[in-house]
Amino acid sequence: MSNSVAKVTEIICSSSKSFDDAVENGIERASKSLKGITGAWVADQKVTVSNGKIDEYRVVLKVTFVLAD
Repeated sequence: MSNSVAKVTEIICSSSKSFDDAVENGIERASKSLKGITGAWVADQKVTVSNGKIDEYRVVLKVTFVLAD
């Protein structure tokens, strides 16, 4: 039986469409740099507003990945 060690890193992602799209963009981009991603959770979310309309959806993700042996 092998033991594994996981690490959590924080990333900030955005989308002009929705919070869900911002999460998907973040995971897709993180997967290019981080190998072994096993999960993520939304730690925070906010929007930017311009002229009374939502301009951008932003999320802070905590991404969990397993460290390589």
